[in-house]
Amino acid sequence: MADTEDTNPNHGAYLVPGLERGLRVLEAIAEAGRPLGLTEIGARLGLTRSSVFRLAYTLRHMGFLEEVEGSKGFRLGPRVLNLGFAYLTAQDIIETARPELELLRDRSGVTTHLAIRDGAEVLYLSCIQTRTGFLSNMNVGSRMPAYATPMGWLLMADLSPREVAQLFAHIPLTPLTAQTPTDIGALTARIGEAAATGHVLSRGAMEPGGSSIAAPVFGRDGKVAAAIDISGPDSAFDLAEMEGRYVPEVLAAASRISARLGHQEALRPAPLPAPGPAGPRSPQSPHR
Repeated sequence: MADTEDTNPNHGAYLVPGLERGLRVLEAIAEAGRPLGLTEIGARLGLTRSSVFRLAYTLRHMGFLEEVEGSKGFRLGPRVLNLGFAYLTAQDIIETARPELELLRDRSGVTTHLAIRDGAEVLYLSCIQTRTGFLSNMNVGSRMPAYATPMGWLLMADLSPREVAQLFAHIPLTPLTAQTPTDIGALTARIGEAAATGHVLSRGAMEPGGSSIAAPVFGRDGKVAAAIDISGPDSAFDLAEMEGRYVPEVLAAASRISARLGHQEALRPAPLPAPGPAGPRSPQSPHR
């Protein structure tokens, strides 16, 4: 394992030794291609057995390592694989979606975004800014609470009400606007409505004076892999054309991205009914 050169004069002050050693443990096991015991890991990294024990204990507790039954060796745990798959999937989606997001931006005249769900948050992977000057503040790497955002509702469409409740068991549903669901019942109803409708058209859901239209992107397995939207201030839209012009454009772009990811319409599961009364559907569902 070669060290990465870093010319930052504060390199030593910024480096976290414990984190570095933990990551080196994972690298050592990955490079070996087989389970390794504490003594062997220590020999490879120049660490004492007691230091390796504490690192392995922490990594096993977090799911990054697992102990091989019947031996004293450790192998990579499922959480490492989840990170790898998430990274590869995100890279694939970003490159696959870019031309469609650019086309959607050009056809709608509004900024387009691509996002995935990372736990209880929406993580923005791509932002194709409008050419008209209404620049979005949701750039690559931005995060928003999934419970409060239309893309978040779409990204949670494959979760059961119980899974939604577990996801937010220790997260307060603090409102961004008056449209934010503030309890699990309201949130699951909003998710069910978004799944049944297949898109979310919103006015002022995330901030006053903003509008958006979001749609899900499906993977090869028929599950929601990502979401896209067009969003900006109300002045960026022809508000009279929200349903007739913008919604079909967003849905078409999402469908083309899904097809590029290997999704076939026949594989998509039928949407479940909303879990609980959601009341009459407003002609303009909430988002931005």
